[in-house]
Amino acid sequence: MSKVTDVGVLDAAEVAADPGVPESVRVALHDIAATAREGLLALSVSVGLAVMSEMMQAEVTARVGPKHARLAERTARRHAATDTSVVLGGRKVAVRRPRARTLDGQEVALESFAAFADDDQLDSLVFERMLAGLATRRHRAANEPVGEAVEAAARSTSKSAVSRRFVRATARELDELMSRDLSALRVAALMIDGIHFAQHCCVVALAISVDGTKTPVGLWLGDTENKRVATDLLADLVARGLTADDGLLVVIDGAKALRAAVDSVFGDQALVQRCTLHKRRNVTDYLPRDQRAFVGRKLAAAFTDPDPDKGLRAAQTLARSLEAKHPDAAASLREGLTEMFTVRRLGVSDRLARSLSTTNAAESMISVARDTTRRVKRWRDGTMVKRWVAARAAQRRTQLPAHQGLHRHADPRRRPPPPRPRRCHTRLRR
Repeated sequence: MSKVTDVGVLDAAEVAADPGVPESVRVALHDIAATAREGLLALSVSVGLAVMSEMMQAEVTARVGPKHARLAERTARRHAATDTSVVLGGRKVAVRRPRARTLDGQEVALESFAAFADDDQLDSLVFERMLAGLATRRHRAANEPVGEAVEAAARSTSKSAVSRRFVRATARELDELMSRDLSALRVAALMIDGIHFAQHCCVVALAISVDGTKTPVGLWLGDTENKRVATDLLADLVARGLTADDGLLVVIDGAKALRAAVDSVFGDQALVQRCTLHKRRNVTDYLPRDQRAFVGRKLAAAFTDPDPDKGLRAAQTLARSLEAKHPDAAASLREGLTEMFTVRRLGVSDRLARSLSTTNAAESMISVARDTTRRVKRWRDGTMVKRWVAARAAQRRTQLPAHQGLHRHADPRRRPPPPRPRRCHTRLRR
């Protein structure tokens, strides 16, 4: 094994005089000494900017030729340099870009410069920071230290510049959400829920594919969950490629307008599951406080019973017991009661049935947006609400925890055979 010699540091004169150091990696120590004192990251930025300049010069040489060279087949010429900027860690920094023009006067585009000056990188960074809760006025403080000289010449860090970039980024997310092609999605279930957000009623649609992937596909605003808004939402999904030809399970929060919209758009091609949590809340709201917990436990046990027929009978028995003293609670329980057990009748696993019996997935998608926007003091219009909700919902593409086996039930119209009747064990009298 060869012995490693002692490591030494050369000064600028020794580096310039040492023939063993390639010229492409020689960096004068007196040029970076001040930057090195500001930290390793600032030193890296200084060296990186120098490397970027060399890359642009090398590209110009490759496309135009060496300086002062007499080329017979020249197609372009150097054209001095211009002041411009590149994206660096949440800011724009000034650089000098070499220029070249073809013989007929057309500007030669440099691919190296285009890679460093791509504004999408800055838009993405602003987008991520804003969704993480960072205020526009704190954007500059969150940037990495890159050296005093670079920071002094930085641009695009003001509150208004950050706000404009965020508006553009969220507008793109909204356009993508509202125009996404749905024909390639193998949708097994569709969750629809309406939630009041920033003084608007947001009706959202969440598609669950056969592999368990949850994808937001629609967002419409209205004053309430009325039939017109819900119907337009579903009709838009169908126009973009959503189909129920192979059957579709639609999970709703129990609103009559949503139920009517599903019938209007899909007819008998879709099965409807009503959210069990919304049903429990609606029923217990009609009861005195001292009875809500007891009735809530009874309903939870009935809705989660593996035997849907037994669970339905238990819910009907509970409705009869409430009829005398609390008729409104009994009527609320009976409304759409058979659709509380649609998923259970499909024969899916208990864990999957619990996931598909509520609209928690859709509510979670909106609740994250509500937490992100808690610092927003002024909502200008409905478009701003849709941009914020769509931007946050686009980040919530997760998988259903209990999606195993969902592919076997891609056709929700497939029902298991009816349960076998129980035998009576009472002895017959002779």
